[in-house]
Amino acid sequence: MQTLQGKVALVTGAGSGIGRANSVVMAARGAAIIVNDLGAASAQETVALIQQAGGTAVACIADVSDAASVERAFTAAQQALGPVDVLVNNAGIPGGMPAFEDIDEAAIDRMFNVTVKGAMLCTRVVLPGMKQRRSGRIINTSSITAFGSHRRGSVYAAAKGAIISLTRAWAREFAEWNILVNAVAPGRVQTPMSAALSTDAAYAEEVRRRVPLGRRALPEEIAAVVAFLASSDADYMTGQVLSPNGGEIM
Repeated sequence: MQTLQGKVALVTGAGSGIGRANSVVMAARGAAIIVNDLGAASAQETVALIQQAGGTAVACIADVSDAASVERAFTAAQQALGPVDVLVNNAGIPGGMPAFEDIDEAAIDRMFNVTVKGAMLCTRVVLPGMKQRRSGRIINTSSITAFGSHRRGSVYAAAKGAIISLTRAWAREFAEWNILVNAVAPGRVQTPMSAALSTDAAYAEEVRRRVPLGRRALPEEIAAVVAFLASSDADYMTGQVLSPNGGEIM
C-alpha cells in the first residue's frame, strides 16, 4: 500500500458516502484532506473523523456549480493546507430512475451543473498550480450507468458519461505537465443516498441476480481504488476508467 504522506487532497462532495470514505481512506494513508461539501455540518463531521484518527483536514464549504463559491473556498483552503496535489471530483446528486419523458428541464440543468460543470470549475481552480509544479492527480467519479447498465435514468447516465469524456480529454491535454487524470465508475454502493434501497426486497433480489458478487460495495471499497489512483502505484496510468462494480459489467 503506497503512502500519500506529504500530499494535499481535495475531495468534493465529501460530507457523506463515497466522498467521505475517499477522505478518510486517503487521510489514513497520510494525505492532508480538504473536505468540500455544500453542507457545513456534514463537512465538519468528516473533518472530525479524520482528526480523531490523527489525520489533518479542513472543511471547505462551497457549491461546486458556482464559480465564485469554488474560487473563494478553494483558495482559502489551499492557504490553510497548501496547494492541491490530488483533486477528487466526486460531488454529485441522485438522479433516480425516471422515464425520460418525466424528466423536466430543471432536473436536467441541475444534474449537469453539479456533475459536469462542477468538475470543470473545480479543476479550473487547482490546475494552474499543478501545471506550475508539473505534477498532479485528478480523479473523477463516474458510474456504471454511463455504460448503459440501467434501463432508465438517462440524464444521470449522460452526465456520468460526460465525466468519462472529460477524463480522457483532460488526460491527453494535461499529460505534458505530468498531470494524470483517471476516473472511477462504481457500481451499486451502500451510501446514505441509497439507504432506502436497503429494505427493498425487489432491489435486493435484483442485486443478487445482476451482480455476481451478490452485494453492493462499501464506500471504503471504492475509496481504496481512488487512493490507488492517487498513489505512486498509478504513475503510468492516465485516461483510464476503473469500475469496481462486483462484476455487474465486465
